[in-house]
Order: sequence, then C-alpha cells, then structure tokens
Amino acid sequence: MESGLYFDPARMHVLGHKGKHLSVRGPLNIARPIQGWPVIVQAGASEAGRQLAAETAEVIFAAPGSLEGGKSFYADIKGRARALGRDPDGIKILPGAMVVVADSVEEARAKLARLDGLVHYESGIGSLNSMLDFDVSGFDPDGPLPELPPTNASHSARQRILSLARRERLSIRQLAQRAGGYAGLSFVGTPQSIADEMERWLFEEGSDGFNVVFPFVPQGLDDVVDKLIPELQRRDLFRREYEGTTLRENLGLARPPNRFFEDSGQAVAAQ
Repeated sequence: MESGLYFDPARMHVLGHKGKHLSVRGPLNIARPIQGWPVIVQAGASEAGRQLAAETAEVIFAAPGSLEGGKSFYADIKGRARALGRDPDGIKILPGAMVVVADSVEEARAKLARLDGLVHYESGIGSLNSMLDFDVSGFDPDGPLPELPPTNASHSARQRILSLARRERLSIRQLAQRAGGYAGLSFVGTPQSIADEMERWLFEEGSDGFNVVFPFVPQGLDDVVDKLIPELQRRDLFRREYEGTTLRENLGLARPPNRFFEDSGQAVAAQ
C-alpha cells in the first residue's frame, strides 16, 4: 500500500441524530481532537451558574473581590463537583486579577490611581448603570449609593459592585471611576508583596491560579513577566517550562476518555 493516512472504519461512530431541526447519520470522518475535546470554560456565580460549572466545567473564570469570597466560592464548587462524583481537581478555578507591580507599594498604588483618574465621569457612570441595571445618575455623585431594587442584571457583577461600595464606603463618583476602569480583584504592590498574596490564595484554597489582567500594554505585561514571574518561580509557584503541547496539559487537566471505545489518542494512522 502507498504511504499515506487512512481512517479505520471500526473506529468511526455513527451519530444517528434525529431532531426537530436537524437529522444526520454521520459519521464525521475527521480525527478526534488531540485534547479529547477543547477545555470547557464557564463564567458566572449565580446559583444556576455554579451548578452548571460543577456539572460540566473544567476551568471556571471567577470574580471574587476578596480572599474570603474566593474561599467560599472554591469550597462550594469543589463540594458540588465531589457530590456529583467528579474529581474536584478536574476543575480549575481561576479568578480574574489585575496585577499592578512596581519597585515599591507606593509606586504601584500611584500607577493605579493615575489609571483610575483617567476615567471620565460620564463614561464611568454609564458603566456603573449598566452593571447595576439601574440609573443612579440622578443621585448626588459625591453621596453614597442608595438602596436599589432587585433587577434581572447579572447577579455576580451587580453583587460585586454593591459589595465594593459597602466594603470601601465609596461614593457614586468613586464607584463610577472604578466601574469605568477595573472593579474586580487586583494585586497592587511589589513582586514580593503580590507573590505573598497569590501564595495565600493558593494555599488557603481561594483559587487554583489566576487569569491575569494587565493594566496596560505592553509595559504592564512586561512588568509581570520581568518582575513578578521570577519571584513566583523562586517560590516554585510558577512553571519554568511548559508541561505539554496543549492547553489541557498545561492546566494539569486529564484528557477525557473516548466514551465509545478505548482511545490511544491517534484517530488516524500512517501506513
């Protein structure tokens, strides 16, 4: 036989799907993805979102505003997964976190303050209204956020901004400034102080890692790579080389087995 690729018919699954809008026999004559299937990522902290995550997600983009909030979310999701018979380690909880790093805490805070100061009030109040699903532009901008009626807005986003307002006693103007910039979890400080905070999140089970948000590019990215990463590597908290060639391998997630037959990972063979 000439050299080339062939498909083993014995390893092809007939879909045989019949639905209201689509019927198809199959099979699809392409190889199974190297990862088994793409990594399934979920976002959302509502009751329905948490249950969906526990049942189906492999990575969760979370948005806790504090370590205590992160620990509560982490324990809830992992507990639900365990109750469903899933391995909790098969779900990676990665909250979004903006990292502002400098050679001193004061310098890092000054960077963030300058960024927040660039937010125009009209733009910020529009973002705040959207997050709250309620127009607060008619209230005193330098007064506190009033009690708001419940809405159909995203529960997690709305609760995050309400919690921020209470925790830091922010005025509407200050909240608008945050909403127009970045109102989520942030690590602001030196490489050492930020590494300390991240270490606490990891060891106290507040997260499995982080989705890092850069305050600006390219310098914000360079600061993380050149200043923070070496400190995390020194503590053995960040890889020195990649674990594999796929996202799944680098996240430490197992390749899902083929539900139809044993799968060696090779859907096509060279002859």
